[in-house]
Amino acid sequence: MNIVTRTFCTFACTTSLFCQLQAQESALESEIKQYIATKKATVGVSIINPECQDTFYIHGNKHFPMQSVFKFHIATAMLARVDQGVFSLNQIIPIRNEDLTPDIWSPLREKYPSGVKLPLSEIIIYMLSQSDNVACDVLLKLLGGPAEVERYIKSKGISNIGIAINEETMQNNWDLQFQNWTTPKACTKALETFFYNRHQELSETSHAFLWDVMKKTETGANRLKRGVPPGTIVAHKTGFSGTRNGVTEAVHDVGVLFLPSSTPIFITVFVSHSLEDIATNEAIIAKVAQLTYAYYTK
Repeated sequence: MNIVTRTFCTFACTTSLFCQLQAQESALESEIKQYIATKKATVGVSIINPECQDTFYIHGNKHFPMQSVFKFHIATAMLARVDQGVFSLNQIIPIRNEDLTPDIWSPLREKYPSGVKLPLSEIIIYMLSQSDNVACDVLLKLLGGPAEVERYIKSKGISNIGIAINEETMQNNWDLQFQNWTTPKACTKALETFFYNRHQELSETSHAFLWDVMKKTETGANRLKRGVPPGTIVAHKTGFSGTRNGVTEAVHDVGVLFLPSSTPIFITVFVSHSLEDIATNEAIIAKVAQLTYAYYTK
């Protein structure tokens, strides 16, 4: 075979593979679009399969309120400070009575109503795995405020994000939740960036700690996890706004689904401005996960 023929065959095979991938991508996207078209909600989706370079987005560049999804970003910023030697995971952090904001979700406050001293690692676990709002605001205070987290995330090349307020402020004023925003595309990029850690965004120890905790998330088990077979590893973070006047602005789940081959699928599903009930909103996320998992394992 001469070099011209060999080059042509290589090109043809590459083009064929590219077309197959595009067809696969379009088929999955079509299934998801068909499903969400019947729902009275704005649904943002971003999916990346790094093994075959499949990517697609629905409302990929639209701004969505993050709610507790931003706790993933806060955790990365805090772990980066740990790597810099500013803090350590074993460092004991006092949580005082004035930190125990009432009327916001906090298993930590319920367990320690008079305050407590905990290792930094445990506070991060509370924030991520139980979506604890008191833990979140304690970490934000240690970091110097929400703007410092935004600055850190943007320094990693993720520009479409705004982090301006803490949980206490966000939970006490419905309209302010939109100040903490991102896009489906940017959220999935953040997941992929910190998962692959190509530029050593985090040390090996911090990286392992982050993803181990994400795999143990206890909230929203009937969202992404509900859509995949029992036993499937899912490392994820949820977000929820509550409902006002029949409108729910955030029922979210973002994370990594691991296929039986161990291939990670990076997935963001944001359900916003929804007139559906909570069960339906969560079912939307589960269905997107189900379609995605089924597609890549068929």
